Amino acid sequence: MPKFRYSAHDINGAEKKGTINAADQAAAIALLKGKGLFPSEVTGSDLKIPPAGKTAPRGAGLNMEIRLPSALSVVRPKQLMVLTRQLATLIHAGLPLLRGLMVLERQESNPALKKAIGEITASIEGGSTFADALSAHPRIFNKLYINMVKAGEAGGVLDVVLERLATYMEKAQKVKNRVKSAMTYPIVVLLASSGIMIFLMVAIIPKFESIFSDMLDGRALPPLTLFVMGFSEYVKTQWPIGLGILGGLFLLTALLKRFHIGRVILDHLKLSVPLFGNLTRMSALARFARTLGTLMESGVPILQALTIVKDTLNNEIVAKAVQEIHNNIKEGETMAAPVEVNRIFPPIFGGMVEVGEETGELPAMLLKTADMYEDEVDNIVAGLSSIIEPLLIVVLALVVGTIVIAMFLPMVSIIGNMS
Repeated sequence: MPKFRYSAHDINGAEKKGTINAADQAAAIALLKGKGLFPSEVTGSDLKIPPAGKTAPRGAGLNMEIRLPSALSVVRPKQLMVLTRQLATLIHAGLPLLRGLMVLERQESNPALKKAIGEITASIEGGSTFADALSAHPRIFNKLYINMVKAGEAGGVLDVVLERLATYMEKAQKVKNRVKSAMTYPIVVLLASSGIMIFLMVAIIPKFESIFSDMLDGRALPPLTLFVMGFSEYVKTQWPIGLGILGGLFLLTALLKRFHIGRVILDHLKLSVPLFGNLTRMSALARFARTLGTLMESGVPILQALTIVKDTLNNEIVAKAVQEIHNNIKEGETMAAPVEVNRIFPPIFGGMVEVGEETGELPAMLLKTADMYEDEVDNIVAGLSSIIEPLLIVVLALVVGTIVIAMFLPMVSIIGNMS
């Protein structure tokens, strides 16, 4: 009978390690649970070699699990949001947390998330809190998630907090998708246009040059045609330099992201880019207000909430402003004062915060502010789409039209001479 090594916890949370004989891994887990242990790892350890001429029976010997990288091993925000909402519904319906996790583990299709739920269930059975069990999986559950669950457990409103978490993730993902869609369209069009231009310059224009040299008998080409052909020759011969410049820009960007000062420079550029700078700013403010309001509404203290918000923001400029707010509140000041002074926040943002503090409804006011800026993001995306699409069409038409005219002018001269 195969032998399995195991690592488990008893009812008091003490770690136990050892070996156990069982027919297979599932039987080993069942035996351990029968002894009052909650296994976290069970691996095969029987290395006996079968006699010559015989093969080892299926299930005997060393049990090995070979894992291949797969897209399914990544937990996407939408999958986590669905899981959170389902767990909130189960708990709200009166199902115990452990029972709800077991139900979700059975129906989960993502391998990584399924494994995490199983390990969380085992940790809770071993005496851990739900928040502590989640903290063992930082790649799936971030600090925001863990701290909100901790506050929900302390206040006895875990189902309410999980529902708020699901709503927060859903709205945050919508804002993120809107910003991505606004930036993806012009990038795709520019790449496609650049590909077409390079093809024309490298493959088509040089053929016209040889034709014109044969038909014009040494006569000079029009200036526009000379310019286009010169540019074509430059692209054809100097393309490695252009490719090197692009590669250098990518490497420089990756290098800057590794250092704090580099991230500050890049984030400052993001906020200063025409058309897209305001979109980046509004989406960052909406994320800040939504995250802080959700945390405070769930019972997380404001200083702790600000620290969590700072870690979840992807912009160093806004994160610095949040740190200033944190420092001022720590010294006994209100939140509205540093918000009104900092230029990153519009005047109306400071006014909303001040009203929220005076009425004692700061979390609700922050969530309303987030709704307002998310609507603003929608309006900016719609405006950009209406501006960028015709602008790119006009630019592309001008470039292609210039090339066509440049190639047509010598033909006029040739036809005139033939007449």
